[in-house]
Amino acid sequence: MIRIVTAARLERLGIEASEAREHARRTSGAAHDAFGRHVRELYKATGRAERAETVTAEVGVLLAGAVAELSVAQQEILLKDLEIRRLREELRGGPRAGDPLAVLLHHGEPVAVYACREDAFADTATHGFPPDHPWKPCDERPASAFIWRCETFTYNPASNGFHRAGLSVPRALGGAA
Repeated sequence: MIRIVTAARLERLGIEASEAREHARRTSGAAHDAFGRHVRELYKATGRAERAETVTAEVGVLLAGAVAELSVAQQEILLKDLEIRRLREELRGGPRAGDPLAVLLHHGEPVAVYACREDAFADTATHGFPPDHPWKPCDERPASAFIWRCETFTYNPASNGFHRAGLSVPRALGGAA
């Protein structure tokens, strides 16, 4: 088939080609702009994801530390609970025969009661008495004759009370015992 192309047709085809090129240029520009926006959004999203991963790692470290501290605290609570139970049982059991008790006396007046003599001796240092003082057994002078005196008592279940451990032997008075 033979087609005759007229100048008007060529001119119209030229105009259509120019319009198509212009349309392609505009479409290409819009595509480049859209691609640029998408790339910028991708960079922003990647940055946010990286920051979120960093924060997540930091929170994970903090959480691990908190869990470790919680575990230590729970262990301490468990040990204290066991000690409280033991002390309650000991308290319910009451004193047993021969259980010692130390009374710290200052010029004959009771200051405090302790479970053992060593605790009483250590407490005198808090009251200004030299901590390295050599303690000796007291003679038969009254307790008021001493600045500090420690008397030991033991539990006697027969009388349901504590009695002095170092009871002196009764002296013979005029031939009678």
